[in-house]
Amino acid sequence: MPATPDYLRISDEIVADVRSGKYKPGDKLPSISEQCGRFKVSASTINLVNVRLEALGVISRHQGKGIFVTDPETWLRKP
Repeated sequence: MPATPDYLRISDEIVADVRSGKYKPGDKLPSISEQCGRFKVSASTINLVNVRLEALGVISRHQGKGIFVTDPETWLRKP
């Protein structure tokens, strides 16, 4: 069976962090370089993670300000 791609594994881990309360609504996520260090992947992989999380409604990205966790009530109920 093929291994799960890094961007899916990492985005699932971040979602789990939000569900566990590690990150709360409005919290700013670590920088891309910090996440690269945490997950030992490239910046392009973290960018894919962020694209996926934004599409799922888990985060919102704000140019020049950072990446923030949205309210889980809006996306946890999605199928």
